[in-house]
Amino acid sequence: MTSLENLSPTEMPELLIVEDETAIRELVAFVCESEGFRVNRAEDIASARAALAASRPDLILLDWMLPDMSGLDWLKELRSDRAWSSIPVIMLTARGAEADRVCGLETGADDYIVKPFLPRELVARIRTQLRRRPSPNEAEDGAERRAEPRETAVVCGPIRIDESKFEVAIDGKPVRLSVKEFKLLKLFAEKPGRVFSRAQLLESVWQTAFVDERTVDVHMLRLRKILAGTSAEDFVETVRGVGYRAKDYGS
Repeated sequence: MTSLENLSPTEMPELLIVEDETAIRELVAFVCESEGFRVNRAEDIASARAALAASRPDLILLDWMLPDMSGLDWLKELRSDRAWSSIPVIMLTARGAEADRVCGLETGADDYIVKPFLPRELVARIRTQLRRRPSPNEAEDGAERRAEPRETAVVCGPIRIDESKFEVAIDGKPVRLSVKEFKLLKLFAEKPGRVFSRAQLLESVWQTAFVDERTVDVHMLRLRKILAGTSAEDFVETVRGVGYRAKDYGS
């Protein structure tokens, strides 16, 4: 994990701001650059794609309503492309209805900020998403570990999860999950029988305290619907007043 305070200007995380309104785009850029972040700007999805191809950002700040394509639709593309799916994305939009927040988070946004925003809060949320950014030494160690063949599958009862391929199968049949649903299922499968509070799930899967705990319930409902009709339909159960836990097939 990298401490941003110890980084030189050239080592600071690079942000890509995708916003069509010039005044807002420049305000966000000013706030971020004042904190030392390196910033690239894009006014639409076409220029965002060009910026992404030229330089991989450490985080994307993405507006929803853009002139050539919905930011939400581009987010879907990013999350379905293995080359870009791991880049943290914060939606920064005027659409503040609860349904819009849930839709953005379900699509794969790591956080959701409604305009107008407080500059200090924006910076805090950016730092939260970057907190687990590996240091150069950690990145090198990770590259060495990835170069070594290893078993990446997690098996729990009829469920098999292959993190390296982003694949889930139940009784050998593939199951399609969103990024957050995948992370939730993997967390439960790795620690069957353990009770997780909603706050713990937010910290582990969303890695932020800024998302409402109701978001967890929405994703758990979607996960249960996906598991329904399979041999793992009772895999996750609600622990009333506490949170959720997964069935321990070994007990």
